[in-house]
Amino acid sequence: MSAQSARSAEYDLLVIGGGINGAGIARDAAGRGLKVLEVEMADLASATSGWSSKLIHGGLRYLEYYEFRLVREALEEREVLLNAAPHIVRPMRFVLPHDRTMRPVWMIRIGLWMYDHLGKRVSLPGSHTVPFPHIEYSAGLKPEIRSGIVYSDCRVDDARLTILTAMSARDKGATVLTRTRFAGAKRENGVWHAELEDVRTGARKAVTATAIVNAAGPWVSSVLEGVPHRATGAKVRLVKGSHIVVPKVHSLGHACILQNTDKRVIFVIPFEGKWSLIGTTDVPVATPEEAVDITEKETDYLIEASNRFLAKPISRADVVWTFAGVRPLYDDGKSDPSSITRDYVLELDDEGGKAPVLSLFGGKITTYRCLAESVLEKLAPFLPPMGPKWTKDAHLPGGDMPNYNAFRDEIFDRYKGFPRELLDGVVRRHGRRAGAVLGDAQRPDELGRNFGAGLTEREVDWLVAEEWAETADDILWRRTKCGLHMDAAQRKAFEEYMAGRKRA
Repeated sequence: MSAQSARSAEYDLLVIGGGINGAGIARDAAGRGLKVLEVEMADLASATSGWSSKLIHGGLRYLEYYEFRLVREALEEREVLLNAAPHIVRPMRFVLPHDRTMRPVWMIRIGLWMYDHLGKRVSLPGSHTVPFPHIEYSAGLKPEIRSGIVYSDCRVDDARLTILTAMSARDKGATVLTRTRFAGAKRENGVWHAELEDVRTGARKAVTATAIVNAAGPWVSSVLEGVPHRATGAKVRLVKGSHIVVPKVHSLGHACILQNTDKRVIFVIPFEGKWSLIGTTDVPVATPEEAVDITEKETDYLIEASNRFLAKPISRADVVWTFAGVRPLYDDGKSDPSSITRDYVLELDDEGGKAPVLSLFGGKITTYRCLAESVLEKLAPFLPPMGPKWTKDAHLPGGDMPNYNAFRDEIFDRYKGFPRELLDGVVRRHGRRAGAVLGDAQRPDELGRNFGAGLTEREVDWLVAEEWAETADDILWRRTKCGLHMDAAQRKAFEEYMAGRKRA
């Protein structure tokens, strides 16, 4: 297809889906000079990409299923994301306590040796065995556990990673529309004619695009129902993953990875300073709607799996928050949900070399940037000439800082007298852009109303103006986790404030 005919459409690329993969594809494509439109029927990161275990990791257990390419790619991307967004991607040590019921130590050590060497590990320390009791790594664990193995991975604020990626796409020229549903499309004269619906008003509009990327995650099959395409047999398997949050199980900074009797692993991860995040489950579901809430059975499963190792048992009464999400995995025919591949599969359909639709199945948060490059490589023959790959060495918004702690101290010094909780939260969420959020305020009261948990009216204004936030949930649970730190009265007051702001 010539560049001239490719430019006959309003957009070069229409990306459907506001999760991490959709945002990553929009960002990469816009940065290569393409005209991009990304649409999301709800809020960014409101489904799979906001309800993960919040890890950037190679996937140690995937080695058991011989997913070496996926693990290598994920480990390499771990370093890329540490550099791209050091304010929301942070290194963490993981402790794997060992007892006689588990795989033998020699087998685990071989796996971790491969984990250390498959990827291009630069900034993270390698794995090693430690005898228990240990002054640090046996913290929170039963005294009868006599040894453990320590290795490195990273944690991430998954929703913020998605939102910052979408912001980067917009900075590169992409148009990002939230609360905008893809209502269907048809091919005419070699281009797509798509219909979009504003879910707030019901208003519809038509756009044209040279190519469509179906990055709708759990709804990938539903989107295909509205697009003429050649059936390929590719299917999505929906697997529900649920988490619980409890008061922190130890006072130190490392996470634990616990091997349950069913051979699954459970993560216990330090979360938001005061709590531990425990997950996840693997439960097959038929629809995304079935994965909205955790069940009592899942809660009990996570508690029982944790209590096999924790010195101080937890109970249902300790659970302060729960969340559940659905993972849209590529259906590789395996019956065990835990063994289904976490790799991504791209399915391309075109009509005589024109108007392609590319649907993606599966994928991990960690590998979203590589997935985006693969998508554009597959679509390149149908699109105008693109610029070179560029995202590997590029920072996400706020990530351009040589040293996170030094920058945080700089902000503390610049805004002396401001609550530490407030400043720390702004820096963790916005990184280098923290100064733009806080502006020239000389006193805390100049930031406007303080809603609690370090959330101020000034930051809310920023989140609405710059980050597509519209509702209380958008802000309390996706752009920030302030909702977890607030009491019920504070959350209700903020909901009323956002409702009044919308009416105004």
